Amino acid sequence: MTTFSELNLGPKVMKAIDEAGYTTPTPIQAGAIPPALEGRDVLGIAQTGTGKTASFTLPMITKLARGRARARMPRSLVLAPTRELAAQVAENFDTYSKHVKLTKALLIGGVSFKEQDQLIDKGVDVLIATPGRLLDHFERGKLLLTGIEIMVVDEADRMLDMGFIPDIERIFSLTPFTRQTLFFSATMAPEIERITNTFLSSPARVEVARQASASETIAQQVVLFKGSRKDRQAKEKRNLLRTLIDAEGDACSNAIVFCNRKSDVDIVAKSLQKYGYDAAAIHGDLDQSQRTATLQGFRDGKLRFLVASDVAARGLDVPSVSHVFNFDVPSHAEDYVHRIGRTGRAGRDGKALMICVPADEKNLADIERLITKEIPRLESPVKAEPAAVAPAEAASTEEDAPRKPSRRRVVRRKEKPVEATSEAPVAEAAPEVPQKAEKPARAQRSSEDGRNGGKSRGRAGGRGRRDDNVVGMGDHLPSFIALSFEERRAG
Repeated sequence: MTTFSELNLGPKVMKAIDEAGYTTPTPIQAGAIPPALEGRDVLGIAQTGTGKTASFTLPMITKLARGRARARMPRSLVLAPTRELAAQVAENFDTYSKHVKLTKALLIGGVSFKEQDQLIDKGVDVLIATPGRLLDHFERGKLLLTGIEIMVVDEADRMLDMGFIPDIERIFSLTPFTRQTLFFSATMAPEIERITNTFLSSPARVEVARQASASETIAQQVVLFKGSRKDRQAKEKRNLLRTLIDAEGDACSNAIVFCNRKSDVDIVAKSLQKYGYDAAAIHGDLDQSQRTATLQGFRDGKLRFLVASDVAARGLDVPSVSHVFNFDVPSHAEDYVHRIGRTGRAGRDGKALMICVPADEKNLADIERLITKEIPRLESPVKAEPAAVAPAEAASTEEDAPRKPSRRRVVRRKEKPVEATSEAPVAEAAPEVPQKAEKPARAQRSSEDGRNGGKSRGRAGGRGRRDDNVVGMGDHLPSFIALSFEERRAG
């Protein structure tokens, strides 16, 4: 079995490794460190949690121990997809370079440009950055990349997911052709393979595990869950999460709860807090100082539950995570491997539980296809909620629930005036006879209106009857107007 002493690392680096308590390198470290020390390009493919960070920091420190940094021209560059991962790489450098006089700068968002500019102006040996902030400094004329001797791209597949590939290609074009490149990824998508073929020169390929494989020390389970009603499913799902946590008991010393959406991260965190669980949220929309404090509290054991988006799924080194709960099935199968990789690290046992609703069953099938095995099903410990509801309510579902009255607008059509035809009697043909004959009928209608309180029973809904003698517009005079006062009285 290979030991660190056989890897030809510098004596000061070896002293820091001994003080950290490490004696045996992981497979990715044993495979990547020797060619990196020789100055060769390295393409490392390994599952998360296997020690990729040390596999490039240790040879970098050994090689950079000789030389001196110049103002605004860093000697090495490490690119990371997220602020948290970049900060973790910086911590690794601090750990392993404590006996070597090397300077470093961390360029991430959420931190003042002024402070970062001051570090760059002094000259740094190691520059650790996220792609966006690095290009911001370059475009402001505060940074030159022509002095880069070693360039590292960490978690390249996550870079691809976050849309950083165009930025990575641009950064490569700004660095010298003679640089040494160390490229690490958990999976090798076609786009990433294209970049490695373009920018790496005869790399030493180090692949220590099947692509996108989960550690054998992690016990995996999935609960197939369907809410009693669609509008209740989210609430019942949060209740199921709490039940799963309670079922683990003391074995669940701490855990990360993953959600797909940032909005759900906040909702789930507040729900756990409401029911007395020690939980906090971490996602990309939070202030950097808050994210750092939350993560540090989780690492120190002051926080039991960390509710996170995928910003925390890659590369965060929290060695003692006992459980991972996937509140949502990840949309990309590779993300499942990275999420559950937060537990079961460094040979420890871990457990990963996932909640799958009917809409996520396709994503679950993709995950099982990727890891080439079926995830064991766990019977839901939460019974259907309708059993606890009153019978009258239980019978009410979305399909048979009483519907609200329709508020359809009723449009009344105006009745067109009746035009004289050959079948209709024409008043002008015999004006006197129809007027005499009309009197009894008109009197009868008037008496009926009187008995009805002046309300008409016509089709117009209380607006009064239409005068049947009105056959058109023009000079026609209705018959009742032509009657004299005496005739109306006599009638």
